[in-house]
Amino acid sequence: YSGVGITSTETFKLLGFLDVKNVPCARESVLYGSLGSLVTGLGHFLATSRVRRSCDVAVGGFICTMLGYWFYCRYNLAQQRIRQRMIQEGMKNRILYEGSYLDPEKEQTGSERSDS
Repeated sequence: YSGVGITSTETFKLLGFLDVKNVPCARESVLYGSLGSLVTGLGHFLATSRVRRSCDVAVGGFICTMLGYWFYCRYNLAQQRIRQRMIQEGMKNRILYEGSYLDPEKEQTGSERSDS
C-alpha cells in the first residue's frame, strides 16, 4: 500500500468548503444536481443543436436542481427532527407520569372523577 488516496479521516470538499460526507443532504443534492444538469443540457442540445447554449443550460440545470433538492431535503430533515423531539418528549412524560394520578391512560374511579 503506497498511502495514496483518501483515508477515512479525510473528506471530500466540494468547491473547498462543502463537506459532502458530513453535511446532511449535500451528497444527494450534488448527485441529483449532476443528473439534472445532464438531462437539461442534453435535452436543450437535442432540441436546438447549439452546443455553447446547451452548456449554459446544463450549468443552470445543475444549480437549480441542486438547490431545489437541497431545500427539499433540509426541510424534510427539520420536520423529522421536530417529530423526533416530540416523540422523545412524549416518551419522557410517559415514563414520568406512568402510574400516577396524572397518567391519562389510568382509569379514573368515581371518587377521582368528582375531585377533578
